[in-house]
Amino acid sequence: MVRFMAVFAACVLAGAAQDRSDEPVLERNPFTSAADRARGKQIFLAQCAPCHGPDGNGGRGANLARPRLPRASTDSALFRIIRDGIPGTEMPGAWVLIDREIWQVAAYVQTLGQRAAERISGNARRGEDLFRTKGKCLTCHTVRFTGGRMGPALTEVGRSRSAAFLRRKLLRPDAEIPEGYIFVEAVTRDGSRLSGFRLNEDTYSIQVRDLSDRLHSLWKDELSELRRSSAYTPMPSFDGVFTAAELDDLVAYLISLRGES
Repeated sequence: MVRFMAVFAACVLAGAAQDRSDEPVLERNPFTSAADRARGKQIFLAQCAPCHGPDGNGGRGANLARPRLPRASTDSALFRIIRDGIPGTEMPGAWVLIDREIWQVAAYVQTLGQRAAERISGNARRGEDLFRTKGKCLTCHTVRFTGGRMGPALTEVGRSRSAAFLRRKLLRPDAEIPEGYIFVEAVTRDGSRLSGFRLNEDTYSIQVRDLSDRLHSLWKDELSELRRSSAYTPMPSFDGVFTAAELDDLVAYLISLRGES
């Protein structure tokens, strides 16, 4: 009974949180004092840093340490994103926070873009050549309309990820696995094996995209084994593959990818 009431309460709160999206929002942040920003930093480090990084310069979440946030160029827009999340992305709504706390987080987030810009020392043109040739990155990643679909599209990666994050990802690709790229291995009752990325899963079935970019739909009652790994990626490490100068060039190229044609 206690468990039922806890679940019921959580559902009620979640429903209330969804209803908040229709509530009016002030145009200007009313909580911007030093104390408010300090409190916002505390909340950010506890709830936002696991995805956005302790300095807000990106991780599983977007890079927030920029002078202008494309989706949140005004106080009210930033408030709404923190409160409601972004549908279809990994960004959830902060339904556990009251309005004052959301404004305080927003005030702190806006200070992140006031820091000195990252220093990018590489040559983006040389980096593009390395990306396409030595790195063979288009085998798995798409830039604009060219490349494979096995890994995340990189057309706008420079908008959402910091140079520091991209460098870490090139050296330790298994350190942070993007949402939607959980690797699975399945064995059918007749001994056939399949591995790839989980696309969808429910109680009875699972859909997988294999490493050849083919789609498979499997009934779970026909499987003898199903393993999921959120700590594995087929992306190789480039540690020792690129020199330090080449790594700088490759990062410079990735940072230059901002969606422009």
